[in-house]
Amino acid sequence: CEVDVRFFVPPPELRLYFTTFYLIDITVHDGGKVTDYLHPEWANLRFHIGDVPEADNKAGSTISGTCFPATGPSSRAVRFTIGSTRMWGAGLLPLGWAKFVNAPAVHLADALVDGNSHAAFAGFTGLADHICSGIGDIEEELGIITAHFIDQAKAPVHDEERIIAVHAALIDPETATVSDFVEKSRISQRTLERCCDRAFGFAPKLLLRRQRFMRSLAHFMLDPSLNWIGAIDSHYHDQS
Repeated sequence: CEVDVRFFVPPPELRLYFTTFYLIDITVHDGGKVTDYLHPEWANLRFHIGDVPEADNKAGSTISGTCFPATGPSSRAVRFTIGSTRMWGAGLLPLGWAKFVNAPAVHLADALVDGNSHAAFAGFTGLADHICSGIGDIEEELGIITAHFIDQAKAPVHDEERIIAVHAALIDPETATVSDFVEKSRISQRTLERCCDRAFGFAPKLLLRRQRFMRSLAHFMLDPSLNWIGAIDSHYHDQS
């Protein structure tokens, strides 16, 4: 198959809420399909024009038959199969989840759902209708996406400063333990647990394990010359 991927930096008003907006064109010749995996990531919204994915993960979540598959924060790889398609995606940071999604993140952790029918994603169905209809002009489609979220971003986020502080503590490579996490977030452990449930999807200990793994994977992906021992995060203290 042929794959063309383009990334678009969100406008300044949205950069606290999204990792990126992206457009992927997949062309599979002779009407075939391809299979691939997504590594653990924050929540994502995906809008398809063309074939739609069949996807599953080891948590037992599956999805098929929708042009608007939505995923909660993930700690497991997602396997998907798809034919030729054009897909717009938006990666939601934890603060973006708290602002735009109508459910605690823990309720949709490792979940694959139909965004057109799930109540948590009701605020995006109008956007899905526009994008899935296949306008075809990249700048126009990107403008529709950004305008939709800018319009919705006007309301304040409950606990915004706390979510930002927790996220900063999580991605700090010096945060090795839950005690470090609590100290760097400058909140109590119980408050940290509630904040993580609401916006991050997982308990603090699992978030740290996930972050440690993703740092190792990123090192390995960015420098394939490294073996696993060279790429593995320094907070792993036992080789096995």
